[in-house]
Amino acid sequence: MLDYIPIITPINYLNTPIDILRLDLIHPLYGGNKYFKLKYNIEKARVSGLPVLTFGGIHSNHIFSTAAYCHEYGISCIGVIGGDEKVGQFSPTMIFAKDHGMQLHFITREKYRTKTETSFLDELKKKFGEFYLIPEGGGNHEAVEGCKEILTSAQEKYDYIFCACGTGSTYAGLKLAAKADQIVIGISVLKGENTLIAEANKWLKEFGQQPISEYKGQLVDHSTILNEYHFGGYANYDQQLIDFKFEVENWFGIPLDYIYTAKLMYAVFDLLNNDRLKKDAKILIVHTGGLQGNKAYEARYQLIPIL
Repeated sequence: MLDYIPIITPINYLNTPIDILRLDLIHPLYGGNKYFKLKYNIEKARVSGLPVLTFGGIHSNHIFSTAAYCHEYGISCIGVIGGDEKVGQFSPTMIFAKDHGMQLHFITREKYRTKTETSFLDELKKKFGEFYLIPEGGGNHEAVEGCKEILTSAQEKYDYIFCACGTGSTYAGLKLAAKADQIVIGISVLKGENTLIAEANKWLKEFGQQPISEYKGQLVDHSTILNEYHFGGYANYDQQLIDFKFEVENWFGIPLDYIYTAKLMYAVFDLLNNDRLKKDAKILIVHTGGLQGNKAYEARYQLIPIL
């Protein structure tokens, strides 16, 4: 595994210094939080001698990174893909995964919803034999263990640590690694009730840490996951978010993805605009990568900024 060296890009917004922890720069293929979520899973798969089997959609960062990781370490892998193969075969993510040795198995979206059921996993074992299972998005105990390594002693100076949330495992790893007085804020990219708090608390309990709670006040002064910046749900957006993404990239030269980091940056800037963070706080934003999906996302929705 590569030696992780944190890379920081400083920016300034509303006269507030902000540091961006650039996980997107630590590896050209499986950088971002996926490096940490997959690290110990790949190690266990290597020891087991079994192929990796995991799940994702036709534009999945997780599928992309798993294929790249397994290819680099000589591990066979299977991607169970929720979606139409006739459409998926033209996805740049699927083409990359196949070119890097991943065996793709397409199933209907209805069938995909049963991916955690024992009966379906038994079907997959009959088809592919025994395998090392990594859940969709890589969110398991090994992922949390890996994400604990995102923060180093150099990040102990920050008052706030922000990250985007899709499964809660990256957030849990950051929270476990943070000092007791650091405020770790997750920005949910999912719509609806904030189920990610419960998901994060499951991992925090497993690792022996106190749970986080929902926050409804003005000043955000304790660790939590906010659910007000999802822009309609996973992979959804509006023109305001698209314009914001391009503006931030033009201002600071930091590329963002549409699903996670654009919403994350929007949230932090909005919290600052509305004086919801402690005055003069030191802020760290964790850039979790995901840039590989941008071209397909833009082509699918024909996205352009209106500036």
